[in-house]
Amino acid sequence: MTYDVTIIGTGPGGYVCAIRAAQLGLKVAVVEKRATHGGTCLNVGCIPSKALLHASELYAESQHVFAKMGIIADTKIDFPQMMVFKQEAIDGNTKGIDFLLKKNKVDVIRGAGKIVGAGNVQVGDQLIETKSIIIATGSDVAQLKGIAIDEQRIVSSTGALELKEIPKTLTIIGAGVIGLELGSVYARLGSKVTVIEYLDRILPGMDEEAAKALQRLLMKQGLSFKLASKVTAAKATASNVIFTIEPAAGGTPENMEADILLVATGRVPYTEGLGCEEAGIARDARGRIEVGDHYNTNIPGIYAIGDVIKGPMLAHKAEDEGVALAEILAGQSGHVNYDVIPGVVYTNPELASVGKTEEELKSAGVNYKVGKFLFLANGRAKANQTTDGFVKILADAKTDRVLGAHIVGPQAGELIHEVAVLMEFGGSAEDLARTCHAHPTLAEAVKEAAMAVAGRAIHA
Repeated sequence: MTYDVTIIGTGPGGYVCAIRAAQLGLKVAVVEKRATHGGTCLNVGCIPSKALLHASELYAESQHVFAKMGIIADTKIDFPQMMVFKQEAIDGNTKGIDFLLKKNKVDVIRGAGKIVGAGNVQVGDQLIETKSIIIATGSDVAQLKGIAIDEQRIVSSTGALELKEIPKTLTIIGAGVIGLELGSVYARLGSKVTVIEYLDRILPGMDEEAAKALQRLLMKQGLSFKLASKVTAAKATASNVIFTIEPAAGGTPENMEADILLVATGRVPYTEGLGCEEAGIARDARGRIEVGDHYNTNIPGIYAIGDVIKGPMLAHKAEDEGVALAEILAGQSGHVNYDVIPGVVYTNPELASVGKTEEELKSAGVNYKVGKFLFLANGRAKANQTTDGFVKILADAKTDRVLGAHIVGPQAGELIHEVAVLMEFGGSAEDLARTCHAHPTLAEAVKEAAMAVAGRAIHA
């Protein structure tokens, strides 16, 4: 049998691409080496971390907020059961993908796929003939020189999601999204959490004002930060990890200890064993597969999407690329607007962004206006006593077109999509300000921020 499309990898990009291609009438096969579909995101990333974030947040509320609301509860942590809860979230999602692939008549081939030339994928003893090959193999944990991850004492995000007990002390290398989310989980459960970051700020690449605001709130929750610092060596013992830290610019080293050391310094494209070198597939200096506007590699008939190509390593970015590529292969006009890809940090409060940051606009010389509104002045946030944070909207000074938005606060990850939809249609701050919002809602803070762009917020 010859397939129209064979996709290597069934993470968010791969399985979504497969389903969309099948919907469009193409004969599709997917190749997956894991026992379950969903890639890093569903198995050891987005989904399990959100389950633990949700559970730990409820526990923290029971300890610090319930009594204030007149709810008296004697809550305790059953950590093994919390891990069962996390696994149920994984199982529910991965089994759902099994169902969807079967429903759409996508053939599933188990094993590690290797490209053995245009039109051919080898999986064990099986050779798959296909018109198009799509590489959707995602990313892997970035290793840090001189620090060996054993997933016991020195762990990656994967190991941090599988701990057998709550560590008394947890040190995290890297103040990006992964480090802050997992740090939040264990801080809520009672760990003393220290975050070490090479740069002089957290969340590099995100809006600096929003990042600084979140850092202050996380510090109130017990997380401590050592910025402009680096870990140069680490050794695991039977009971803890001994590591060396020094200023990023050089200086006097300091020895420290922690029960667990989490390496959260980012991710790298995963192309091991794919046969990229043998097939002559071009990659850039960072190991990412180089693609054209239609996700085509330099080899005809071979394409790539998701974390293995340039752009933010986000599940939803990979999904949209998968849909776009499936439509292109079916003769349609698939497209991804890379200027409107939201990003969310699922701490409490959340930080969500879409579009340009102030730093990016300043660097590009764009004349822009800022509208800002504090949740402290929002009726629903006041009622819920979740008033930390703000909404900030950036608009072109001349056209009023919204160029970006940054939210620190309750349900920021949900609220950001209101701005994303507006931006997708080229909307202005005035458009958003004139749109009636239900009262009392947190979304009113977004409207007020849009009004503030023109200096006419009502409740500021």
